[in-house]
Amino acid sequence: MFGGAERAQPAPAASAEVNPLIPTTAGGGLFSFRRSAQLPDAPLAAQVADLTVERVPGGALIRATALSDSVGAFRVSLAPLDNGRPVDGVLSYELRAAVAPAGTVPMPERARSHVAAVRLSDAELAGVREIRVQAARNAATSRR
Repeated sequence: MFGGAERAQPAPAASAEVNPLIPTTAGGGLFSFRRSAQLPDAPLAAQVADLTVERVPGGALIRATALSDSVGAFRVSLAPLDNGRPVDGVLSYELRAAVAPAGTVPMPERARSHVAAVRLSDAELAGVREIRVQAARNAATSRR
């Protein structure tokens, strides 16, 4: 028994035609992505520690490692500049990371590193000869 000596009372079952686990409104549901509920942009990460561009079937994977000044960075992302279009053959991103209030305990670099990645198709890579990722204190580039 839970919380006393009373017995649970049966309740009428919901209609068989309505599944409470399936949302009834368009765009609803646990795993739906709503742009209107997007969080504001995070500030620039302190540094770009590493940049790699890996070929994958149908495109490339751009992976950048952010190095924070303190532990607790989150929501690390690569934000495209110029609407994600190359300018003079250079495709540019900003490495962004929201940060928690600075801690007072010094931490090793490994504890302050965070990775963000973005996948580009071959069509999106057309005309790109350089990929540039900008942080607050430095930038990293990769050329074809």
